[in-house]
Amino acid sequence: MVMKVLHFPLAKVSLCFMAGIICCHFLHCEPWRVLLALAFLLVLLVSVHFLTVSYPKTKWFFGFLVGVFSFTSGMGALSIHDVRFDQNHYIHHIKKSDEKHLLTVTLRERLKSSAQYSRYVAIVKNIDDRPATGKILLHFDKTQSPGYFSIGAKLRISGKIALPKPPANPDQFDYGKYLANKSILAQMHPYEPVAINHHFDKDAFFYADALRNRILRNLQKAHFNPTQLAVIAALVLGQQQDISAEILHDYQLAGAIHILSVSGLHVGFILLFLNFVLDRLPKTRATAVLKLCIIWFALWGFAVLAGLSPSVVRSVTMFSFVALGMHLKRQTNIFHTLLVSMLLILLFEPSFLFDIGFQLSYLALFFILWLQPIFLKWYKPDNQIVEYFWQLLTVSFAAQIGTLPLSLYYFHQFPGLFFVTNLVIIPFLGVIMGLGVAVMLLAALNWVPAFLAVPLEWSIAMLNKIIGWIASVESFIFEDIPFNAAMLTSAYVLIVVWVFCLEKCNFIRLVWALAALLLFESCYFGSKWTRRAEREWIVFNARKTTLIAERTGDKVTLHCNDAAYQKKLLTPFLIANFSEIKATKPLQNAAYFKSQKILLIDSLAVYPKDVCPDVVVLRQSPKINLDRLLDYCKPKVIVADASNFKSYVKRWERTCNQQKIPFHATAEKGFYRLK
Repeated sequence: MVMKVLHFPLAKVSLCFMAGIICCHFLHCEPWRVLLALAFLLVLLVSVHFLTVSYPKTKWFFGFLVGVFSFTSGMGALSIHDVRFDQNHYIHHIKKSDEKHLLTVTLRERLKSSAQYSRYVAIVKNIDDRPATGKILLHFDKTQSPGYFSIGAKLRISGKIALPKPPANPDQFDYGKYLANKSILAQMHPYEPVAINHHFDKDAFFYADALRNRILRNLQKAHFNPTQLAVIAALVLGQQQDISAEILHDYQLAGAIHILSVSGLHVGFILLFLNFVLDRLPKTRATAVLKLCIIWFALWGFAVLAGLSPSVVRSVTMFSFVALGMHLKRQTNIFHTLLVSMLLILLFEPSFLFDIGFQLSYLALFFILWLQPIFLKWYKPDNQIVEYFWQLLTVSFAAQIGTLPLSLYYFHQFPGLFFVTNLVIIPFLGVIMGLGVAVMLLAALNWVPAFLAVPLEWSIAMLNKIIGWIASVESFIFEDIPFNAAMLTSAYVLIVVWVFCLEKCNFIRLVWALAALLLFESCYFGSKWTRRAEREWIVFNARKTTLIAERTGDKVTLHCNDAAYQKKLLTPFLIANFSEIKATKPLQNAAYFKSQKILLIDSLAVYPKDVCPDVVVLRQSPKINLDRLLDYCKPKVIVADASNFKSYVKRWERTCNQQKIPFHATAEKGFYRLK
């Protein structure tokens, strides 16, 4: 089936289009260059098309040009949507990072808040009274600003605009890159009172937020339990902002985090429900068109209500084509539908390709469609109840196989009881979704009937308890699994080749399957072997303390005074380097690494004057005369970690600049590494 799909022209076009997006993502091609190339290719494509009429043997060249044109179109789609090339973007008005700016913004999306800050994504309208565009992430201090703003609200705020910085510590999650993939290039912490304009941008996002708030307010008035309300808001409305960290952690460990993100499961349920209700209409051509329009309107209305996340857009787009196929009375090839929906989404939002939820959603659905029929051929239960649970189990395994490498690459953990979770939760989820949709619709009409709300609240409480119980079985939760990009690629090669072998096993496919297994093993052991040949000495950016790690191969020696406190900070570094902590030693005043002498000066400010170190590390704000130290010790570089006072660091930096000595402050530049 998959091989037939690959022969479908749109499949080749889609793959080339995505390859172009990936290429442009790394090369940052300017739009005018790509558009010029597209214009040239289009003229060449038309010319070759007419040539193939007279010379049929040149069709292969036409097909090749179509691939090149699709590749270049992918590059063009991303470059056009790349906000960095927009001259009206607010980042082009920022000359110094410490300057204060006055912004006029419209709030677009509310994010999950922290204990101190309320977080919003906003659209910039003006910067310093000049027209501007672009998205910015705002952090409102809850002690200075109202705790909640409505989406669509117009605000005038002032503060310093913080451009993204690289990760502060090795192998840490790159939050700046994550935001850039969402076209958010800066953040701001407004430190003056916010001026609120009483006018709103009344677009689809404004009305969707107003409807969500109305529903949630009515449920709160009906004394709906806050914990259960947060979960049902995620299940039906796609709003995860109010779910507690403990609940999210339990769902993640149980392998059920996907049900809290509105996706194909939820949208498919809505389509089936609408089709069931509208099937009572008279069977005429006019009512069939009306039925299709109602379904499309309801699906896209739900997408807006759920916040237009990539997973929702993907699901609604795909099921819109499924609804069209049902209307035309044609058997829709679901793989083709998947490709069309993906191509349309990436055409308008090419950055979605780098969204983790988008990637996991498409991979899960693709492997379900591909693998489940193979599993069902192996065993066909006679009992309907057994068949139902067998189908649930095969769907769960197919989705898990398809998303496992990507999950290991991003999250480095594997929930061993995922199949138990899906067997128990998915049947239960159908009841919850049915009750949830009914209660939400009635709540929008200012009526929350107790005979529906109470069973819904009880069902969610039971769901949370089941998830909590599964997550508590720690022996089946595998965490901190090393998995790099080479292993990710080879793992998908391994899975695809082995599935082909299972579909139809012959000698050649078996050889390819064994070769794929050898490739994966080579990537795994090659990654470990490469790390074993490495040595490095790192000063971490650890807040208010000093943390130094010396790695020799897969063995790490820590130099610190509180190793347990730094476990979260060290974990990404240990995972990425296939290493573990072998020893923990207290901090000393001197260290040696690859014939380099390192001097550490603490708050006592005592140091030998007859030593000429290569590196001097200042920690715990020593009261020293840095000019005198530089004259005595003549170091090659000065490093100040995050345990020092900021005023001291600035003074030291000025001194080093005057004497032209390299200065590295971890609080500003991130970790310092010797190799």
